[in-house]
Amino acid sequence: MVVVRRKITRKRTGTKPGKERILDAAERLFARHGFYGISVRDITEAAGVDVALVSYHFGGKRELFTAVFQRRAELLNPERLAMLEEVRRAALPGVPTLEDIVNAFTYPLLERSARGGPGWKSYFALVAQVNNSPEWAPVLMTQHFDPLVEKFIAVLREALPGCSAREVYWGYQFLTGALTLTFAETGRIDTLSSGLCKSSDLDSVHERLAPYVAAGFRALCARANSAEPALPKSARAAISAKSAKRR
Repeated sequence: MVVVRRKITRKRTGTKPGKERILDAAERLFARHGFYGISVRDITEAAGVDVALVSYHFGGKRELFTAVFQRRAELLNPERLAMLEEVRRAALPGVPTLEDIVNAFTYPLLERSARGGPGWKSYFALVAQVNNSPEWAPVLMTQHFDPLVEKFIAVLREALPGCSAREVYWGYQFLTGALTLTFAETGRIDTLSSGLCKSSDLDSVHERLAPYVAAGFRALCARANSAEPALPKSARAAISAKSAKRR
């Protein structure tokens, strides 16, 4: 059997230590090809280091993947928490608007992706992959982002008194779906809009995302609060039977 190996460009990165070069190369290649589309040797060739350094610094490929994911999460989370606390303090003695809460959650991500350089762009593409992965999301998203998300949910519930927790969690689910698609930058909206909108235009995303999501939260809560209580299963069955007789 002939094994065809992907050609990996060896990238010199100045005076960066080997561990950092491995993380940078792994981040770039995992974002482009996924966890299973790249080998440890591909990563070390791109980093310009010996393959044994992966075992020395990380242990193995899965541990390296986890380290790549963790590295920038540790920078993002304090920044997002600080921004969330800032909007809370600014709103005292009241509560912040939904738009301000959503911006605190999303702006650091969008800003880094737009202007943080290729490393951040690769990282957010990787986050989009992980968040959509039944294998990785329950582990990595839970470990590195759930403490932040729980605080975000708590502030949302303060701003939505009387709204059920269920609707707030559904709203959060839809928000993360929008972020995931945004970070993927697939170019689909470019095609659909004939160039009127561009998936790489993250400033336009920032201008629109918070008002859109905030309106969605309000609509979900209003709908839930105005809905009539659900009928018991037996009552629904009786109504269906009567309707069938009429037909």
